[in-house]
Amino acid sequence: MAIQNADPVISKVLVEKGQQHETRKNLFEEIEKELKRPVVSFFTSFSAPVGIEDSDAQMLEGILQKMDLTAGLALFIDSPGGNALAAERIINICRSYSEIREYWAIVPGKAKSAATLICFGASKI
Repeated sequence: MAIQNADPVISKVLVEKGQQHETRKNLFEEIEKELKRPVVSFFTSFSAPVGIEDSDAQMLEGILQKMDLTAGLALFIDSPGGNALAAERIINICRSYSEIREYWAIVPGKAKSAATLICFGASKI
């Protein structure tokens, strides 16, 4: 009942949260159109003892190298945190690959510890 009265985008996210790849892909494409910039999602597990680490920065860099970031990017981040130096590296990577030298952070759930640092490095949260 509460979903019907919520913002349409939030309602759609809540309904599609458990859906498969194709549904999420379509939702991210709609968000990219709305924001007028590409969206990259970065999620780490809250249940497994895995946090943000240097290999995540390398993985993200590999993804951003292949993208058109003339309009910047929006980083969906949901993580319990991890290594602060890896977070700093992710901030620098997001800024350096964005042609306008900025990125936005979008937190659909939680961004704790090092994930908070990544959000603080964004030009908009």
